[in-house]
Amino acid sequence: MDKENTRRVAIAGCHRMLLRDLTHHNFAAAFRAIPETEIVGVFDYGEETRAEFVTCWRDVWGDIPTFGDYEHMLKEIKPDVICIATRQTMHTDQIEAAAAAGVRGILCDKPLATTLEEMDRIISACADIPLCFGLDRRWSLPYRHLREEMSCLIGTITSLVAYGLPNTINHGCHWYDALLGLLGDPEPLWVSGLLEHGDLDDERSKLDPPARAQIGLDNGVVAYITVDGGKGPSFQITGTKGHLSILSDASHAHLCQGNTYQGLSLPTDENPWPTGPAMVRDFVQAIKTGGRTACDINQARRTTEIGFAIHHSSKQGGAKIALSDVDRSQRVESYPWGNEPNTP
Repeated sequence: MDKENTRRVAIAGCHRMLLRDLTHHNFAAAFRAIPETEIVGVFDYGEETRAEFVTCWRDVWGDIPTFGDYEHMLKEIKPDVICIATRQTMHTDQIEAAAAAGVRGILCDKPLATTLEEMDRIISACADIPLCFGLDRRWSLPYRHLREEMSCLIGTITSLVAYGLPNTINHGCHWYDALLGLLGDPEPLWVSGLLEHGDLDDERSKLDPPARAQIGLDNGVVAYITVDGGKGPSFQITGTKGHLSILSDASHAHLCQGNTYQGLSLPTDENPWPTGPAMVRDFVQAIKTGGRTACDINQARRTTEIGFAIHHSSKQGGAKIALSDVDRSQRVESYPWGNEPNTP
């Protein structure tokens, strides 16, 4: 390993990284896949979790120093980059501390924050360093292909409907980022939506229900999003040349142009969690060049604001709410994550 050009990585929150398998949220495995990175320190509140992490990865990175105090880890290790994989209640303080400690980049798991006030602090902390916000579809081969070919396939987009929204913030951020990317990344201006308060015995649904909503964009398009449509995001997109159906999280797609209807051939990556190494590779390149990642502060801001705007609109009976007018102190609690003090 070329130590001079290797990025020294510290991880905060490692309880999903205790196996070698390259699966969602296993950022240790994603970093291992990129030779320019090495893990040099780990923070987690769970002592047994920290020990299990070291055992799992010892033959890759040796006896990695572990810490039960995050800021002590930053001071001792002085990492080049930090990977934040803790509960979102902790993200803001940890990102600010990392930026103050001089890290050169921050990779953060979703969702971003529990209020827009917290989001504003994160955006400020990352103003001069790249943020890699872990919304996988920015690096997904079929989604990248569709974004690049969209205008050729259906011309100028006039409407979009997104299906299968499971909740409004905790996973909803994936839906909003995917639809904005497919639309060419316009700026959202307003939201109108209603939360679906269905199963009151479901603790997660009580924290962050799904919703039906409209999102007004600065290119004049209104995107519609609904809980209907089954598992995984699907999209119906209409343009001046035709209609495009993207089904089952871009596992297949169909194009209708006039009287012609055809299935599209989409690129695939058979590797498990291919977007993990792809986002780390992009992250390392952004640090090297002083650039930004494919899912940086602007993408993180837009997807976070939309979710909180839907919550705000629902409290107002589905009123049309400008994103600039959303209550920035409104708190939407995160799901239990497993690495807070006294959290099992």
